[in-house]
Amino acid sequence: MLEGRIALVTGGSRGIGAAIARRLATQGADVAITYSASESSAREVVDAVVAAGRRGLTIRADSASPGDVVESVERTVRELGRLDILVNNAGVFPFGPPADVTLEEIDRTLAIHVRAVYLASQAALRHLGSGGRIISIGSCFAERVPYGGVTLYAMSKSALIGFTRGLARDVGASGITVNLIQPGSTDTDMNPADGPTADAERALMAVGRYGRPEEIAAMVGHLVGPEGAFITGALIAVDGGYNA
Repeated sequence: MLEGRIALVTGGSRGIGAAIARRLATQGADVAITYSASESSAREVVDAVVAAGRRGLTIRADSASPGDVVESVERTVRELGRLDILVNNAGVFPFGPPADVTLEEIDRTLAIHVRAVYLASQAALRHLGSGGRIISIGSCFAERVPYGGVTLYAMSKSALIGFTRGLARDVGASGITVNLIQPGSTDTDMNPADGPTADAERALMAVGRYGRPEEIAAMVGHLVGPEGAFITGALIAVDGGYNA
């Protein structure tokens, strides 16, 4: 389905990003991933990509660094030959009362969730042709915030709504689609299904359970495939009914 296609997944060494990288490889794409800390985790993901018969590439990059963000796109093109799919997934989860949030935390969160998405997409557009795909991983908090402590996180993720709709208009005539997936609580090391707030989060969802990273990855897999070509500018909730 994706044979001959090249994908870059930011923050692809764990959780949702790792599941996306594996999914794209099983669909036939060669996959580059960025990571910020754990080289061993990144290597495990790329080993899975290679085991699926595809080429893989690990790129150490800090998504808060503009230079790293742009270079990750350019390195993917240099080493894998082209770029067809960009998945903006890298993220952090700042939590706490607004009064306790530092300027540094604000700047870093916005740099990773907003600036990096813009810069990576801007760089990718120099290489994407007709059939290109840009997908960002947002959050259900962008549209519903039922408890405190996530103001900064929600604000940063809500910016992706305007970005997605605007860019879809800008590049649609070139045959490139731009979409936003908004996951609900998903069982990852950042938000484990057995964590201290898990029961409260499950109570907010229609299905009463956490999502699996593979369920988010499945939606990415659909959007980047040929059957996703008529979907653009869309906000797609994969949240177990959190925003129902």
